[in-house]
Amino acid sequence: MTRVDVLIPTCDRPAALAVTLTGLAGQTFRDIRIVVADQTERADVFAVPEVAAVLRVLRHQRLEVETHRHLPRRGVGENRQFLLDRARAAYAWCLDDDVLCEPDLLARLVRHLDAQRCGFVGCPVTGLTHLDDVRPHQQHLELWTGPVRPEAIGPDAPEVDRHHLHSAANMVHVAQRLGLGNGREALYKVAWIGGCVLYDTAKLRAVGGFEFWRELPREHCGEDVLAQWRVMARFGGAGLLPSGAHHLQLPTTLPNRRADAPRLLPVDEARARGLPA
Repeated sequence: MTRVDVLIPTCDRPAALAVTLTGLAGQTFRDIRIVVADQTERADVFAVPEVAAVLRVLRHQRLEVETHRHLPRRGVGENRQFLLDRARAAYAWCLDDDVLCEPDLLARLVRHLDAQRCGFVGCPVTGLTHLDDVRPHQQHLELWTGPVRPEAIGPDAPEVDRHHLHSAANMVHVAQRLGLGNGREALYKVAWIGGCVLYDTAKLRAVGGFEFWRELPREHCGEDVLAQWRVMARFGGAGLLPSGAHHLQLPTTLPNRRADAPRLLPVDEARARGLPA
């Protein structure tokens, strides 16, 4: 059994998916299995030449790859749960379809999750078109100076302001200011992390995973935030610097963001599931 299952939900993004998969082909950590669930309705994304070519390379590298055309669409939360249901490994790397990862990224994430034994460790995705856009007012950083511990965060908690750290290229600038890189790394406190998160699979399942999709309208957002807040409350979570995940900076495939999961559903997963607090 592999140590990490890479779980990629995708929809209407064959070119971006090909780039993301190419980043997996170069990972130095090789004990992985890749599972992709596509919800494109008009075409078979896996037959698009660029995607098919990278899939051939991954399989030629003797990596196990599963591809699913997962229809009908019931929302991104349901697609994430579909992927989680197929996970067999101890760790689940939830990776969006518009993220290019540097070769040592997964190895670094695994090393820190092994050491911390918390719920997740993730890397913020950077927008490198903003390298000249320095924003000191968004760069307040809270480092973990000891073990990663549980944190209770909700939609109106002051810790939510930490999300500004992940805007533009802020995390590149912060890492440079702290002299990180070349083996020097730091874990820090997050509001949430979008696009690149390595979970302890059992801990994500312990808080219900993304099963709450059934309580949301088909068009929703914030499912990753709600799942992370529930994991953080019981097990803790951290961000890793420097980041090795880079956003392709494409338009969102979820333009309707009115149904925000953390504002529609309880963050307290025990209360949400009718369990003792």
